[in-house]
Amino acid sequence: MIKQALIGEFLYESENTRKLLQAIPNSALDYRPQPHLWSVGELASHISEVYNWYNATFNQDVFDMGTYSYDKGDITNISNIIAKFEENVAKAQEAIEKSDENQYMNVWSMTANGENIFPPMPKIQVIRGFLYNHLYHHRGELISHLRATGNKVPSLYGPTYEESQNI
Repeated sequence: MIKQALIGEFLYESENTRKLLQAIPNSALDYRPQPHLWSVGELASHISEVYNWYNATFNQDVFDMGTYSYDKGDITNISNIIAKFEENVAKAQEAIEKSDENQYMNVWSMTANGENIFPPMPKIQVIRGFLYNHLYHHRGELISHLRATGNKVPSLYGPTYEESQNI
C-alpha cells in the first residue's frame, strides 16, 4: 500500500516537475539572485539529477556518494536539462516499481569514503525527505527564480496568482 501511494505521488509530481522545467526559457538559465546561489540552469539540472538517486535510495541500504559521479551535463540549453530529466525520471519510476516495500523500514545511510554524511534513518523517511521533499523545496526555489526574471510559472496545484488575477 505504501509503495502504491509513493508511485501515485511520484507520477503526479514528476508531471509537475516536467511542466516547471518546460516553462524555463533559455534566456533565464544564467540568472542567479545572489552570487552564492545556484543559477536557474544549475537548479534545474540539480532537480533533474535528484531523480537519478532513486535507485540508490529505494533499492540499497547505503548510498556511497564517494563513488557517485554527478555530471550536470550541458546546462546552456533547457532542452538538454529536460532530456536528462526524462532519462532520470524513467529510471526513478523503475526503481520505485522494483522496490520491495518490506525493505522500507531498513536503516539507510549515505556515506562518502566510509564516513556517514547523512544520518542513518529508516529508508521510508529518506524517501520522503531526501527524495520527494527535497525536490519540492528546489522546485519552490526555481519558481521564485523564474518569477524574479519576469517569467510565468505553470499551475501546479490550481491556478497561479497570475492566473487568478487574469494577469
